[in-house]
Amino acid sequence: MTAEWTQAVRQRLGVGRLLPLGGSRDGAWISEQAAGAVLGSAATDEVPGVRLGTLRIGLADPAEAREPVVPPPPSALPPGALRVTADFAATAERPLPETAERLRTVLADAAARRLGLAVTEVDLRVTDLLGPAEPEPEPRRAPGPPSAAEAKDPDGYLVATAARAVAGVTRLTSVLGDRCGVVRTERPAVPASLPRRHVCVELAADPAHRTVDVARAVRTAVRDALEDHPTVAVLVTAVEEPEAEAGPVM
Repeated sequence: MTAEWTQAVRQRLGVGRLLPLGGSRDGAWISEQAAGAVLGSAATDEVPGVRLGTLRIGLADPAEAREPVVPPPPSALPPGALRVTADFAATAERPLPETAERLRTVLADAAARRLGLAVTEVDLRVTDLLGPAEPEPEPRRAPGPPSAAEAKDPDGYLVATAARAVAGVTRLTSVLGDRCGVVRTERPAVPASLPRRHVCVELAADPAHRTVDVARAVRTAVRDALEDHPTVAVLVTAVEEPEAEAGPVM
């Protein structure tokens, strides 16, 4: 029942699957929605005349997935090779097989270079021919994090402060709320043998930094900020430009 409830919440919020960033020892995940936005941006920037449609990312071979070194967020996919499947529309300015091959290369490169996803397969399907280019809708930001005063335990302020100080973190998020909250710390029930507390941190990352590197740095910073050095998992729910700071009021 808990897994079904979590899946329903994820779908309602539109974040999609929670994908492993890096390998089994990295303890980091990214929402499918955030990863898809980065891949879609790469396609728009580097493959003229293409518009991505539905894009999904999942395990290429679930049987080859590995156990992560820390407890994952609820229903997150285990570390393993990933497959991208996408529909796309394109203009007729270039042969469609040539466009598809270029798009396949760009998506795989963006997944590895910008995010740190272990994508080994990219499956594409042409669904339409495009006419004149249409403007893309403006992206909407996810809700902001709770304030330090809303932290649910005494260590919450330390966790939030350490995470925000890492280069490449634009803000903390709370998409899964208490299922992985910004400053949630707990001693996990499974596996019961874990000797330390576990901390799960949600955040948005700056696209100027490789996402998996940001997540690794946050894990280290949060672990070192607490005296008992807990295990730490990171969930990236958005990859976005930082908001401009307001200037002084004259």
